[in-house]
Amino acid sequence: MGRTSDARERLIEAAGDLWHRRSYTDVGVGEICAEAGVRKGSFYHFFPSKQDLALAVIDDRWEHGDRGRIDALMTCGLPPLERLRALLEQGLQEQYDLKAATGACGCAFGSLAVEMSGVDPVLRERLEHLFEDWAGLLRIALDDAVAAGDIAPIDTAQAARALLTYIEGLSVMVRAAHDPDLIADLVPLAFRLIGAEPPSLTPPLRAGERSTT
Repeated sequence: MGRTSDARERLIEAAGDLWHRRSYTDVGVGEICAEAGVRKGSFYHFFPSKQDLALAVIDDRWEHGDRGRIDALMTCGLPPLERLRALLEQGLQEQYDLKAATGACGCAFGSLAVEMSGVDPVLRERLEHLFEDWAGLLRIALDDAVAAGDIAPIDTAQAARALLTYIEGLSVMVRAAHDPDLIADLVPLAFRLIGAEPPSLTPPLRAGERSTT
C-alpha cells in the first residue's frame, strides 16, 4: 500500500500561516506551494482555485481548532463568568504567543474578513456564518450567567454579538499596532457589555518569561 500524502494538509497550514502573517492578496499560490513543499500541479489536484483553498483554511481552523476549544470552555463546569474570563485570558495570551512565534498579531478570521468581505462574497458568507457560530457559543455562557443570577436578564443573543464585536475590534487594533500591550488593559472591559464588573485577568506571559505556577 502506498504512503498516504499529507500535501493537502500542508497546503492548508502553509496558506493559513502566510495569510495571517501578511495578507491573502499578497501571497500567491506559488509561494504557498513553496512553503508547503508541494508542487504547483498538486495544488490544483486538491483546490481548483485560491478561493477554494481559503474556504478550506477557514473550515479547518474553525472546525478542527478554535471552535472545539471555545465550545469546551463555554460548556465546562466553571461558573459562567469564569468561563468568559478564561476565554479572554486565553485570547490575550494567544496574541503574545503568536507575535513571539510568527511575528503575527490579530485574529486570522477577522483579518481575512476585513480584507476580503468587500470583494469576495463567497468568503464573506463563510466568515459571516463562522462569526454567527462563534457568537452562539458565547451565548451559552451568557444564558447560564442569567440563569444563575450572575448578571441581570438581558438579550443574550445581542450581548453575545456585542462581545464578539468587541473582541474582534481589539484584534484589529492589536494587528494595526503590532503590539498586544496596546489592548491588554482593555480586554476586561468586555464584561461591561453584559452588565458585569471587569475582572482582574491573569497577566499574560511575554516572550522569554516563565510561569511561576
